[in-house]
Amino acid sequence: MEKFLRHQGQVVPLNRANIDTDTIMPKQYLKCINKYGYGDWVFDNWRYLDPGDVNIPTSKRRTNPEFELNSAKYKGATLLLAQKNFGCGSSREHAVWGLRDYGIKVIICPEFPDIFHNNCFANGLLAIELKQEEVDHMFYLAESDNGLMATIDLNTQQVQMNHKTIKFKIDESLRQNLLNGYDNISVTLQQSEKIKAFEHRYFKHRPWLNVDLG
Repeated sequence: MEKFLRHQGQVVPLNRANIDTDTIMPKQYLKCINKYGYGDWVFDNWRYLDPGDVNIPTSKRRTNPEFELNSAKYKGATLLLAQKNFGCGSSREHAVWGLRDYGIKVIICPEFPDIFHNNCFANGLLAIELKQEEVDHMFYLAESDNGLMATIDLNTQQVQMNHKTIKFKIDESLRQNLLNGYDNISVTLQQSEKIKAFEHRYFKHRPWLNVDLG
């Protein structure tokens, strides 16, 4: 997983609460077994005027000019700003995969559901919870004619924008995992020597369990 230290990007505002995972990644795309390649389908029902599925190239579908991600103003945005409860609903990890594959690096909202929040960190996305008034201020700037560029510094846990700095806090273990680029498997491998030592002690006192079935 790629390390996250500091990122600067444009903010795309989705000024809506309770955006669920079915909206972020509709169910017809869950049949795919790959962990990558979902970027064209994220917010599928909002991005396109035509219905789609895995067999219909998105290049042949009409885009919705009213949807924020299709606006030229927010083209290439990598910071997603949303209202409370972004990522509610099912636990589908595909929603996070789609956001990541689209190019989103950071998601900011007042409150995340626990499962979606954990899925973000497990896949290299930084999920930041800010106070409602701070989020509303960011919406005001992002929706203005000039838009909003922001810098996220994970070391100092700061959002920097327009000569204003907002502090944020995240769980220290999750922060360290992102700073070091550790996914769940990498975190486990950091304890490999302890695991081996435990296995040695365990089977030493239970030799009847240490049977080679190969």
